[in-house]
Amino acid sequence: MPDQDEESRDTWETQRLSLGAFIRDQRKRANLSLRQLAELTSLSNPYLSQIERGLHQPSVRVLKAISDALNVSAETLLSQAGLIDSLAGTRGDSRKSGGEDDDDAGGPDVEAAIRADKRLSDDQKTALIGVYRTMLG
Repeated sequence: MPDQDEESRDTWETQRLSLGAFIRDQRKRANLSLRQLAELTSLSNPYLSQIERGLHQPSVRVLKAISDALNVSAETLLSQAGLIDSLAGTRGDSRKSGGEDDDDAGGPDVEAAIRADKRLSDDQKTALIGVYRTMLG
């Protein structure tokens, strides 16, 4: 049985991957290269690449710069990064807090369906699950 520290590491890794995939998707939707985003944010190209690949957890200041450059709300990026949930004192993995979220019981089935969909890339699946969990938040 995994210990709490291992579960916490897995949660942070999943959030970093989800955030990176989301940023990459938003950058591509804006038709920006990584180099162009680096210029707009005054961040280095390698650093942005690490963020998009989920290798680095950016600071709030960096998320704000990225959100401004991509014309995405800072709240959306903070939520993707898992920072809004932690600031509010809740965790995305503890959605059930009593009887009020009982209609959310189908959640794991939705995530399983996303993971099973062969039309989606792994990055798209990670981003979609991250957005889905955020919406349930």
